[in-house]
Amino acid sequence: MVFGYYATGIAKAFFPRSSEYASLMQTFATFGAGYLMRPLGAIVLGAYIDHHGRRKGLLLTLALMAVGTLSIGCTPGYETLGLFAPLLVVLGRLVQGLSAGVEIGGVSVYLAEIATPGRKGFYVSWQSGSQQVAVAFAAVLGLALASWLPPDQMLAWGWRIPLLAGSALVPFILLLRSSLAESDEFATRQHRPTRNDIWRTLAANWSLVILGMMLSTMTTVTFYLITAYMPTFGSTVLRLSSKDSMIVTLCVGLSNFALLPVMGAASDRLGRRPLLIAFSLLSLVTAYPALAWLVGAPSFSRLLTVALWFSIIFASYNGSMVVYLTEIMPREVRASGFSLAYSLATGIFGGFTPVASTYLIHVTGNRAMPGAWLSLAAAMGLTATLLLAPVKKTV
Repeated sequence: MVFGYYATGIAKAFFPRSSEYASLMQTFATFGAGYLMRPLGAIVLGAYIDHHGRRKGLLLTLALMAVGTLSIGCTPGYETLGLFAPLLVVLGRLVQGLSAGVEIGGVSVYLAEIATPGRKGFYVSWQSGSQQVAVAFAAVLGLALASWLPPDQMLAWGWRIPLLAGSALVPFILLLRSSLAESDEFATRQHRPTRNDIWRTLAANWSLVILGMMLSTMTTVTFYLITAYMPTFGSTVLRLSSKDSMIVTLCVGLSNFALLPVMGAASDRLGRRPLLIAFSLLSLVTAYPALAWLVGAPSFSRLLTVALWFSIIFASYNGSMVVYLTEIMPREVRASGFSLAYSLATGIFGGFTPVASTYLIHVTGNRAMPGAWLSLAAAMGLTATLLLAPVKKTV
């Protein structure tokens, strides 16, 4: 979250250019590069989790994430290290991406397997809900830093503080994860597939993975649009104050946090597919008009209104989507199958939302183009939902 929030400061530190557009594009490309590693993490680390267990896998992913985050926060800038500085930042993002490729899948599958009967949607929704704590925490810290530090110091070194603060949480999270019990469903399995067995099963179910990717694209694009890209969009595109953009992002995080468990529970009662169809269709119809209305007369109130509308769509769709993805994957490759589908969606579409939005605005001159990008994601999610019903019965 911090990398997206402080793209301007990171761009200045590691990718100095005379053009703000070129500098931001390089920064967002680095942000997106981490997502290119997610499919590899899903295949390699996902197989590890499906063979060795959820608990061991979650400890491994945490260690990798800590290394990647610390390397970005501690690397000196371009003026000190020259070309080595951006290279080290890219490497840090790649390690983060490798870990994140299976982190969401590992946590979601673990929650699905420990859920009480009839409450799986509610349990699994807390995976996404917990991410909103990161959104809100980073925004609050950003507001505090913006109040304490002048803009030049914030750009020079202030953006490192949230990265180091996040790294400081690692020992606490390590303690929590080391105390987890393995899920009964996994612990009682008579057969645990080997890595080759897992890869063969994934290859045999390639169509299901592709549909899962399309299903996940809607979630990942919406999430990164309203969180990672929103501060930059508000300040550099709409020319609103950075404080206004951070307040909006904070409100989005709080909104997501409140709505996700509610909509996860709703999916337990109403079913997954009705909610997926309804909210992907709403996104398809309203994404571009909402952005066009915002850029027509940019203001804090309009930015907040549009962001909260997208938050409602995201939370309502995601509350059903994540648990649905755990349910459609074959049992023996549940973690790796989920992670591969989700990481492909993030690596191809979601993680590149900031760079795609920046590029589309630049080449068209239309500041509402991120809405078209979101509409494309919504169309993919709707199509996958309609096609997945017969696939689900055969798995």
